[in-house]
Amino acid sequence: MLASAGREMICARVRVVDENDREVKPGEIGEIVVRGKHVMMGYWKNPELTKETLRNGWYHTGDMGYMDEARYLFLMDRKADMIVTGGENVYPKETEDVLYQHPAVLECAVVSAPDVKWGERVQAAVVLKPDMAVTEEELIDHCKKHLAGYKCPKGVEFWDVLPKTPVQKILRKEIKKKFWEGRERSIG
Repeated sequence: MLASAGREMICARVRVVDENDREVKPGEIGEIVVRGKHVMMGYWKNPELTKETLRNGWYHTGDMGYMDEARYLFLMDRKADMIVTGGENVYPKETEDVLYQHPAVLECAVVSAPDVKWGERVQAAVVLKPDMAVTEEELIDHCKKHLAGYKCPKGVEFWDVLPKTPVQKILRKEIKKKFWEGRERSIG
């Protein structure tokens, strides 16, 4: 399974669990948890974070994914980046993958933005390829052809450049910050 992250190794146990730490069925998305002698014992002088991250002998990675029937692990996104809109979970990478399929899109990032009705909405920041043009509506329609409606951006902003780390990883947090500016919380 080339698209997977692989399978468990002899020295490691891997599970995918729901918010109550119950293992989910194959194909269902949940948080990836691991256990083994290689896993840390805790955070240095931070018992609160240790208690939050190490529960019932399992290290909660903060990564979301699923296992297939053959127990191959597939990564979806970071739990902290997940958007909850109207009670539905949206993994930004899934929406970004569809946006990248559009011929005019050079780079994109999908984040949450405040929404009066749903708490959060799916928001895209897009950099276009040189000499290419597309409208917000065209990109949203493109997404609607490939995704469930709640996973599609409700807004698309065009940026000249997206903020990045020194190794060119897009800083989703910085983009999200722009949409939540002036609010006490960055969730709905």
